Amino acid sequence: MKHQRLFALVSSALLLCLASACSSTQSSLGDQEWLKPSPRLRSQIEDAARRLPWTHGMERVEMITWFATVGEPAYPTLLAMVQDPRKDVAGSALAALGATRDSRLVEPLRAVPMPEGEADFDLRLERARALLRLGDWQVVPTLIEGLRDERDITRALSAQTLWESTHEKFGYDANGDIAARNKSIAAWEAWWHDRSQDPLRPGVAVDNASTRSAKAPTKADG
Repeated sequence: MKHQRLFALVSSALLLCLASACSSTQSSLGDQEWLKPSPRLRSQIEDAARRLPWTHGMERVEMITWFATVGEPAYPTLLAMVQDPRKDVAGSALAALGATRDSRLVEPLRAVPMPEGEADFDLRLERARALLRLGDWQVVPTLIEGLRDERDITRALSAQTLWESTHEKFGYDANGDIAARNKSIAAWEAWWHDRSQDPLRPGVAVDNASTRSAKAPTKADG
């Protein structure tokens, strides 16, 4: 429950304030050949990584914001933190990676092993939120699953992340009655089924480098 409250705080704050505050660090480097930090910045990144597990509330959110703003030089540290056995630390690293909006992170993040099992659903959901923000639409089914969660905050965060990337809602209300929610979820599932059948449609990520940067669909895409 503590981890869920932390994920909720982090995700809500990032959805509200990081979209305009964070931008990806661009370079001509290839995948996983990240820009090296200066000695001073390396020291700052290492210090922040050591302090992050002991931060709470808005202090944690501010540290996630800082990591996302640092961008590329912090990527190796953040990717390593995703594998931290402390779920709140791993979730914070995922939130920071997603906030960068740097699509080059999709494949390295996909390669990080994720624990299976019901107890780790929140962490997988945080990973799905991060990947969708990075442009990987293959995680949409995980977020649709999040719409069914018994916790209203989890449903709300899943719906917000889906809307943020797809600009679709299908009438879903995280606080609506279960019959109305199920009707909207059925519409989400039908939409995803139709869209996933055609990998060339904008927004459907496939394991092909030429489509990694495809734009997210809008209502105009049909």
